[in-house]
Amino acid sequence: MKNWLRKHPQVRTIRVAAADLNGQARGKRIPTRFADKVVEDGTRFPMSVLNLDIWGEDIDDSPLVFESGDADGILHPTERGFLPMPWLDAPSALLPIWMFHEDGRPYGGDPRHALRAVVDRYKSRGLTPVCAVELEFFLIDDSGRKLQVPLSPRSGKRRKAAETLSIRALDQFDEFFTDLYDACEEMDIPADTAISEAGLGQFEINLMHCDDALRAADDAWLFKMLVKGLARRHGFAASFMAKPYEDYPGSGLHTHFSVLDKNGNNVFDDGGPQGTAIMRHAVAGCMNAMAGCALVFAPHANSFDRMVPGAHAPTGISWAYENRTSSIRIPSGSHKARRIEHRVSGGDVNPYLMLAAVLGAAMNGIEDGAEPPAPITGNAYAAELPQIPGDWKSAIDAFENSEEVKRIFAPEMVRNFILTKRQELHYMQELTPQEQVEIYLDTV
Repeated sequence: MKNWLRKHPQVRTIRVAAADLNGQARGKRIPTRFADKVVEDGTRFPMSVLNLDIWGEDIDDSPLVFESGDADGILHPTERGFLPMPWLDAPSALLPIWMFHEDGRPYGGDPRHALRAVVDRYKSRGLTPVCAVELEFFLIDDSGRKLQVPLSPRSGKRRKAAETLSIRALDQFDEFFTDLYDACEEMDIPADTAISEAGLGQFEINLMHCDDALRAADDAWLFKMLVKGLARRHGFAASFMAKPYEDYPGSGLHTHFSVLDKNGNNVFDDGGPQGTAIMRHAVAGCMNAMAGCALVFAPHANSFDRMVPGAHAPTGISWAYENRTSSIRIPSGSHKARRIEHRVSGGDVNPYLMLAAVLGAAMNGIEDGAEPPAPITGNAYAAELPQIPGDWKSAIDAFENSEEVKRIFAPEMVRNFILTKRQELHYMQELTPQEQVEIYLDTV
């Protein structure tokens, strides 16, 4: 890690940052000449910092604050090391960190450790999950009271219409996307295909599959940070909030995953289109935990505006082959790439918690040998299906009472997440919809 800074002498400051429960980067700005100390000894800040609400406030009844004396955790660099920060004017570097107890134990309230614990369950069986994510986001002109599509840098006009798979829409913001792909190269984020989506100024970029789930979550977390920062350099906002426009679809964060055995074989591949028994067990696990994990997939007040029937976001719990109305989709294509697509999450999720929930639920099903119901055909919205919680309070209650959730997440994580979301629910009810949008636009 030290060699990276020596190879980039123009970098004058670093940021050390960890993801809190909402996926917000929390950390410090440090002059480069003191970076060696952070690399060698880590840095410290209160454990409660990873358990702030969406406004960055302490959780009122959290035992991490006054009850424990607001004790420190110690944070060490992740294996990712230093990364450039191309959205800033001054040459700067980001050092991702994660939290431990003084005695070296992982801190159970750190979202990255939640995912690590799930990956360890796979490792104990000689298995490795392979993950890829598709991230949707909006480019937004938020300079006035009403959100709207930014002016096209090419024509100076606003195109106030859906632009599904429009090359013209991509070309209008070509300078932004060119800079974005260059920045992804600098940060070693595997950005692949970009498309325009059905919302106003909405786009999707796929990140390539990765056989390291922690790195896949790192990539998604860093990508969200990069997109939002770089958009501001271009004079507009970028947001991963679930539903900025009432009359258009919201943004999802779809996850594709398969599982390799110790010999590198895809355990979902049966040589044909159906997939193996292990794949069905994983599907069943995902379905069984879906209601309980809805709070992870839809963590904010605005999240549930996206999850309405017929709006390209799942509302029922189902699975199907090559069917985008279902919550779990088995894509077609080569049997060697047989995989599961989990389609519930909004773009506003914490990627670490989301992948922990998806992969942890799948492992629950694999461990139990669970069997799913028959796959559906046709329109899932028109079928009578068990429903994903449709409002924030119901999702909080389901998370708190779910036995599947308790198998995936550490007790400290479950407690902290519930306390955080109950506090946010209380204070969000005091705000107008416009005030809520203003909070979520830049934060999530």
